[in-house]
Amino acid sequence: MNLGVIAIIVIFQPELRRGLEQLGTNKLTRFFGIDKDVSTKTKEDIYKIVIAATELSKAKTGALIVIERDIKIQDIIATGISMEAEVSPQLLVNIFEPKTPLHDGAVIISGNKIAAAACMLPLADDKDIAKELGTRHRAAIGISKEADSIVVIVSEETGKMSVAKDGTLIADVREDVLKKILISNVVTKRFTQEKKERKEKAKKIKEEKKQEENEKQESK
Repeated sequence: MNLGVIAIIVIFQPELRRGLEQLGTNKLTRFFGIDKDVSTKTKEDIYKIVIAATELSKAKTGALIVIERDIKIQDIIATGISMEAEVSPQLLVNIFEPKTPLHDGAVIISGNKIAAAACMLPLADDKDIAKELGTRHRAAIGISKEADSIVVIVSEETGKMSVAKDGTLIADVREDVLKKILISNVVTKRFTQEKKERKEKAKKIKEEKKQEENEKQESK
C-alpha cells in the first residue's frame, strides 16, 4: 500500500471510524449505493421522532407531529411551509423552538420526509372531548379522526407526551410506550398488511396461470 494512503488513514482514523458508524445514515447509504427498504427507514424515522418528542418534553416545549399513513393529507400539508427535509431529531426540536417562525402549528411527516411545518389542523369539536384539553390536543384528535394519521403531542404546560389515533387520545405516555405505539401502528400493521397482500396477489396469479394451463390441456 502507498505510504501516502497509509498516512491519510492514520491521520483521519477518527473521521473514518465516525463515518463507518454512520454507515446507516441516508447520505452515506446513498453514497455507497445502498438503498434501505421502506420498513427499515420508517422504523428509524420513528426512533428519531421519539427522541425529538422526549427532548421537547423535557424542555416543556409544545409540539404537534403528524405522521401520515394511508390516507393522504395534501390539503393539510398545503397550509404550512414546505420543507421536504430528512427526518432528524435536531430539526424537529429546532422547528418547535419558541418564538421561531415555524413553531406554531403542526409538522407533517409524509413519505419518510418532513413534508411541511406550521400546518393548520382541523379542531375536533366533539362534545365528549374533555374541556380541559387545549388546542394542540383537539387538533391532534381532529386530524386523527378525519384521516388515519397518528399524531404525537407534547404539552407546553406539563411537558407530557400523548398520542392521538382514530379520534382517540392516549394521554401521558412514556418514551418506551410512545415508541411501541408508533412502531405498532405505523410500521407493523402497514408492512404486515402489505406483505399479506403481496402473498395473496402472488397466489392468485399462480392459480390463474394454473387454470389457464388446465384449460389449454382440455382444449387439445
